[in-house]
Amino acid sequence: MPSPLASQVVIFPFMAQGHTLPLLDLSKALSLQQIKVSIVTTPSNAKSITKNIANYPFINVIEIPFPTIDGLPQGCENTSQLPSKEFFGPFLHATKQLQEPFDQVLQTMLESETPPLCVISDFFLGWTLASCQALGVPRLVFHGMGVLSMVISRSAWVHAPQLRSTSMFEPLDMPDLKLPFTLTRADLPGNLTNSPNQDDPASQFSREVMEADAQSWGVIVNSFEELEKTHIPSLESFYMDGAKAWCLGPLFLLDKLEGLEKSTAQEDSSMLTRWLNEQVKPDSVMYVSFGTQADVSDAQLDEVAFGLEESGSPFIWVARSETWSLPSGMGEKIKGRGLIVKEWVDQRQLLSHRAIGGFLSHCGWNSVLESLSADVPILAWPIIAEQFLNAKFIVDVLGAALGVRGSNEVFVSRQAISAGVKELMAGQGGRSARERAEAIGRVARRAVQNGGSSRDALSKLVDQLRTC
Repeated sequence: MPSPLASQVVIFPFMAQGHTLPLLDLSKALSLQQIKVSIVTTPSNAKSITKNIANYPFINVIEIPFPTIDGLPQGCENTSQLPSKEFFGPFLHATKQLQEPFDQVLQTMLESETPPLCVISDFFLGWTLASCQALGVPRLVFHGMGVLSMVISRSAWVHAPQLRSTSMFEPLDMPDLKLPFTLTRADLPGNLTNSPNQDDPASQFSREVMEADAQSWGVIVNSFEELEKTHIPSLESFYMDGAKAWCLGPLFLLDKLEGLEKSTAQEDSSMLTRWLNEQVKPDSVMYVSFGTQADVSDAQLDEVAFGLEESGSPFIWVARSETWSLPSGMGEKIKGRGLIVKEWVDQRQLLSHRAIGGFLSHCGWNSVLESLSADVPILAWPIIAEQFLNAKFIVDVLGAALGVRGSNEVFVSRQAISAGVKELMAGQGGRSARERAEAIGRVARRAVQNGGSSRDALSKLVDQLRTC
């Protein structure tokens, strides 16, 4: 039996909140197995990461400098700091210049008393594969998506030339892929099929990370076998040398022996929690958030405000916008029934509160897992990337969500929003979705407990890495 801290794992997250948080959760779970974890990141990101892991002494942060390049404002070390989406491409290319300092870090570790068992790095940091191969360290890749979304995205990339010849809303035939729902090009992330020029920088970058992905030792998936077991073989078929997909999720529950339970969160004295504690009826409040990456226009945010007001449901809405303000007179109309906040909130804690009964969500995979693990059904409003695939999965396959009517349109009306909220919170469709969410939540919590599929998979992964 290895002595405590005889093993070390290196984790290198991509510099975006939705990519970083799950890997911090995995770091905590590994550290509780007496494994030393070294998280590699840049100075600005290190500050928030250090706060997140303050109570985990076996986790340390190693800083490497973020490069200064033309076309990227100085000081931007995280996607949340980018002035607009146009800077995302230069940001991605800047991360490739992190390779040299990362190589030095890895070389130093290999010469230490606890050489790394592996490197777990984000999909976007595909160049870490070359570093790992040169030094003989296994590289596991992390996407931040569920199994089915990864399978579809991978297949769409492989068959992109054929898919480009189809219309946006024509049902797609994905070769060698059995889908549980009808899929169209409109459901796919645009970067997979829309670029006709394979020599442009974005396509070249995608090719590089896809190839590095396929050659990795394994893939870490923030999902659990019971949720997506039938699609795991399809995912593994895209990898070389028999690489395995390790379903370890929901990662944010892995370091909690009893998982997530509904509560009144009395220990938290924040304004939001006090307001929720005052709600007499359980499952009565709609939580609204569109994540940290999606750009929602001021006009669309107005419609959300009117739709929530017209629904009659109590709500908490995290409206992340520097330009939008509440329409005139709306504050008086929602007084006492709705709270709108613009600062960061602890979404996991809010969703676990007994008063929260629904989540109007962009369907980012982290949010999907957090909601279902807390027994909260979803009103699905996908906006970007693979969120449309996640929405189809939870609506059409899991039955734990309803779709916002007209959400495939560019602009969603207040009537559609109001109708969706009413149905989720008080209609038969909402009752059915809540039952399915509660059933999935029970399975999710069991998966991370002793003897559960995800906890067993984590132990098997560590054992296998120790024998490499």
